[in-house]
Amino acid sequence: MTAAALTLAGCGTLKPTEIAAPAWPEAASQQSPQSAAAATQRDPPPPQAAAPAPAAPPQPPPEPAEVIPRVERLASGPPNHPYTIRGEDYEPEHTDVPMREVGIASWYGRPFHGRRTATGERYDMNRLTAAHKTMPLPSYARVRNLENGRELIVKVNDRGPFYSGRVIDLSRAAARKLGIRGLARVEVTRLTHDEIRTGAWRKNRARALAAKRPAAKAERQAAAESPKTAQ
Repeated sequence: MTAAALTLAGCGTLKPTEIAAPAWPEAASQQSPQSAAAATQRDPPPPQAAAPAPAAPPQPPPEPAEVIPRVERLASGPPNHPYTIRGEDYEPEHTDVPMREVGIASWYGRPFHGRRTATGERYDMNRLTAAHKTMPLPSYARVRNLENGRELIVKVNDRGPFYSGRVIDLSRAAARKLGIRGLARVEVTRLTHDEIRTGAWRKNRARALAAKRPAAKAERQAAAESPKTAQ
């Protein structure tokens, strides 16, 4: 027994085999599906993007600038050459002549906005312009709505309207200022270069307005007295 003990003591220099600790999976991987679901439910939701601001309402069209007539050289090219539309022949004036017409006015708007006019300018429905079948281009004209007395100056830079009985095709802005929604009876007067140079067009306009006031007053009085006469 003593000998056996000595033998074991002699082997004391031998080190016992070292066993590495087992690598255990992370605690999270040991969670049950129910625990993982519960943890997910407790997590705060991701931040939501802010809702876009509501679109601003469409802005009304800008107030058209008043047209100030000026002397412009009459085009010597196609705008004032004879032409044919829908089987009808038209021969525009090509000199500075006075013109006056009474008839139906129409207007054209968005479908033609941005297109080239007969003079090569871009049509802008928010400017005070117009189209005429035979007036020399470019021209300036006074248009008066015979139904309400409103009038304004337009620049004529296009051809049309090609419908029987219509004498002028107004831009959308011009029609609105004259109180025209569809068609209306108007008086169209072309301003000659001499009237523009001398400023006579302003005087003629002032005289026309002064002449209309008594007539309008008489019409209002007649309308007020008409029910009494009927009784």
